[in-house]
Amino acid sequence: MHDPTDDPPLQVTRPFLPALDEFIPYLAQIWQRRILTNKGPFHQQFEQALQRYLGVEHLALFANGTLALVTALQALRITGEVITTPFSFVATSHALLWNGLEPVFVDIDPRTLNLDPRRIEAAITPHTSAIVPVHCYGNPCDVDAIQAIADRHRLKVIYDAAHAFGVQCEGGSVLRHGDLSALSFHATKVFNTFEGGALVCRDAQTKQHIDHLKNFGFVDETTVVAPGINGKMNEFSAALGLLQLEHIDDVLARRRRIDASYRRLLHGTAGIRCVAPTGQRVTNCAYFPILVGPEHPCSRDALYARLRAANIHARRYFYPLVSDFPMYRGLASAQRRNLPVAHAVAGQVICLPMHPELTDRDIARVVEVVRGGPVARTEGGVD
Repeated sequence: MHDPTDDPPLQVTRPFLPALDEFIPYLAQIWQRRILTNKGPFHQQFEQALQRYLGVEHLALFANGTLALVTALQALRITGEVITTPFSFVATSHALLWNGLEPVFVDIDPRTLNLDPRRIEAAITPHTSAIVPVHCYGNPCDVDAIQAIADRHRLKVIYDAAHAFGVQCEGGSVLRHGDLSALSFHATKVFNTFEGGALVCRDAQTKQHIDHLKNFGFVDETTVVAPGINGKMNEFSAALGLLQLEHIDDVLARRRRIDASYRRLLHGTAGIRCVAPTGQRVTNCAYFPILVGPEHPCSRDALYARLRAANIHARRYFYPLVSDFPMYRGLASAQRRNLPVAHAVAGQVICLPMHPELTDRDIARVVEVVRGGPVARTEGGVD
């Protein structure tokens, strides 16, 4: 009898890397120059190339996306309370705590799974200074509605765009919305630089201020103008970023083909909802989330266990909710009654494997289990 654990493991994500021999010439230049960080040549080239690719005017590179978000809050001098989503990776809310801010959780839209604009205004108080929405799974928030609310109440908007590399709406890059947008180039993301991140901003003055903050506040050799940190991207990451830009269009095309295959093969499966795009003109297929409803023969956790038993390492992004973690659960806004949609979705969501190296056979293997096909000998035998 076939043992599914004999099949090669399928990870939920797998970082794309170009051929090593393509990267060696970049390494040779780094060795020759001995400039490893502090805005070296590759850093400068990558920053300019990335601005052009993303269609934005001003962009600052960072060592990772979390430092970018922490610095964004500092750059805009955010204080008091910040409205955000509980349905995200913990870094979104942790960045608020690291800045001495209080997260105010607002429920999500049941269709987009992003922050629900209809719930935002009820959460605004005299202490609210900003909104930090997340483009969850790379699907854009309702940016127009959020901006209208921010304008009415004179609030800043900082988007956690960690999932939104290359995503475009009708007006161009989704990163152009809000006051700032924070990107992540972590190994698990659509576009990676080993580790890395960036902040997209609207004007050169803000970009300069951000550049000072990510370099300890230094302006020149002897002048420090702000209590900054070390958020700089190194030359190795910048070099990889330059090389990745040569491949990213092909990577995105492959991800879109995989997304289409999943949707076609899962169409009509009882109790399975494939989360749909939210109207973007260009999508990046960062993840492939499904919601497991009561019509499915398995509960979400039972299906997750069946996938694991078949050596398919899906993930329950995002479960539990950020608002359920110990450092947040005492907040009034974190109470379950305030977040019914987010709690329902967190109890249903599974992200299936999604990366450009998946084959048709890999996809068929995942779909078979999701549709209730046999897992064989190790059924249910996972931790």
